[in-house]
Amino acid sequence: MLKESHQTENYKMVKEEGPWPFITRIHYQHPQLGYLVWKSREHRKGFLLHSFPTCSYLRALWKPQDLNWWIGIIFSIGASFFMLGSLLCLFPSLALYSSLDSSEINSIFFIGSIPFTTAAYLQLYQAANTSHFGTSGLEKTKVHILGWKPKNIGWLSSILQFCGTLLFNLNTFEAISPPEYWLQQDLWIWMPDFLGSIFFLISGYLAFIEVGHKHLAFHFKKLSWWITFINLLGCIAFMISACYAFIPQENLNQNHMSLSIIYTLIGAFCFWLGALLMIPENAKKYESKPD
Repeated sequence: MLKESHQTENYKMVKEEGPWPFITRIHYQHPQLGYLVWKSREHRKGFLLHSFPTCSYLRALWKPQDLNWWIGIIFSIGASFFMLGSLLCLFPSLALYSSLDSSEINSIFFIGSIPFTTAAYLQLYQAANTSHFGTSGLEKTKVHILGWKPKNIGWLSSILQFCGTLLFNLNTFEAISPPEYWLQQDLWIWMPDFLGSIFFLISGYLAFIEVGHKHLAFHFKKLSWWITFINLLGCIAFMISACYAFIPQENLNQNHMSLSIIYTLIGAFCFWLGALLMIPENAKKYESKPD
């Protein structure tokens, strides 16, 4: 949400914080519940407001009824396909051993882009249907497919990420049978890759500052910070990869293509690691609840 006066019933707002122009953390005083801190990411993902001395990480390893669990698992699957495709490109002997040609390897990237888009949409759906703080959640009657919350930093990050994955769908699909001429390759393969990487980079930065509550903050002891930081590194790697993947009118520089694949591998690994770390992060949702 953008910075604005924020009062909810029975909650007295004490202080609000966030990277301009967003609010990502609000301090409240409640007559019965005492001092509470609302945080944008934690509220969207259904994490608890209170802090507890123990973390039941094992409880979060298998939660198929939980949307956060599915988002992490599906993102990790998509990233695994991107890592596999990158390794096959970097080590042709592996592709030869597996009897895979370039078209089949590119198909692996396309297959990986589908879970990316699926998980990104689930994250967007979650952001679009998050209730306002202070409400019971029972008042919601309408389900939002995409939503429209341009003042909400979590929703902005999610919609940009989702749009980026759609462009990666187009990019990886067209790469299965690439056009013959360099200009067509740039228009149908490189341009969606480049634009999608820009969307990912902005989305990753918004997620990073949402957790840090500043435009640049370091919280090394906070798991959520590490998740968004690692994802941001992955977005940067994808952006570098897209820059190296440009097809010029002159002869293609093979060193640039190798570097593009290397950075794709780095980016995919970062997304894979960040996605898996979302599983123990989700333990916050179950810390005070019985099995």
